[in-house]
Amino acid sequence: MKLKLSQIQKKKLIKAQYGLFSHSAVQICSWTKKSLVKNLVCYKEKFYGIDCHKCMQFTPLSLWCTNNCIFCWRPASYLNNFDKTSRIEYPKQIIENLIIERKKLLIGFKGNDKINKSKLEDAFIPNHFAVSLSGEPCLYPKLCGIIDYLKNKKKARTIFLVTNGQVPQKIEELNKNNCLPTQLYISVSAPTEEKYLEISRSRQKNSWNLFNKSLNIIRKLKCRTILRMTMINKINTDEKYFPDYANLIKKANPDFVEVKSYINIGESQKQLEKANQCSFEQIQEISKKLCNYISFDYANDAENSKICLLKNKNNQYNMIIDA
Repeated sequence: MKLKLSQIQKKKLIKAQYGLFSHSAVQICSWTKKSLVKNLVCYKEKFYGIDCHKCMQFTPLSLWCTNNCIFCWRPASYLNNFDKTSRIEYPKQIIENLIIERKKLLIGFKGNDKINKSKLEDAFIPNHFAVSLSGEPCLYPKLCGIIDYLKNKKKARTIFLVTNGQVPQKIEELNKNNCLPTQLYISVSAPTEEKYLEISRSRQKNSWNLFNKSLNIIRKLKCRTILRMTMINKINTDEKYFPDYANLIKKANPDFVEVKSYINIGESQKQLEKANQCSFEQIQEISKKLCNYISFDYANDAENSKICLLKNKNNQYNMIIDA
């Protein structure tokens, strides 16, 4: 049987302004829109030098995930168990069709008088690919083929892969087959197993062990690695958790740590409230205090995204990516 979305699921994603191809999806990031209309940039451009307007945010599996995180704002990514026996689309078809879908979404900006027309034309050809839109990309069996196709056929300047760490064998496979992304992220939302089960609501047995296995794996990778911490006010922000966070960070030994606030939008509003958002000042305070527990420096921040960047003191990489 071929892996596919139901008509109801398709309608929901299209309403949320996703471009679809089979079980994969693309969406125009709000910061890409701001870059085209207001010439603003996202924190990824500020921190790492990616081209915000040429970013393609996509997923090979739009509605398949191992977790049902309380803070996830994406539409219903937890509703489907991934069937490994299902027939799937190949990397080339996914990438080429999603580039077309992305262009269709961008063309709608031509009617905006405030748009930077030359920048829009440049945006039609993406050079930064964020495999992070929704679902868990590491469930896609041919993920190595996706990254390889982007590197060698599309000549991607940068590729960012975001995973929840529940499929450690896929990270090992990427490493073994020399198809690591430019930058690999593991999402961190909890300091302890008890909190992890409460926040991630994983559908997998031994989810905490799988998560920790992924942390152990990335410390050995020959690519840029990042732990992205989502801070949920009154749930995982207490300083009593900092030693536990520090242990996770030391285990992974990433090049960078991003500390960001939960944002009360989308599906997450069913579980959380605006009061669960952190202020930018709170994120700064958490980040600076966390540096007292780990060998990292406070490197940068972006108030408009409520995020701070910490840099490993033994990091071999510059913040700005040379590509």
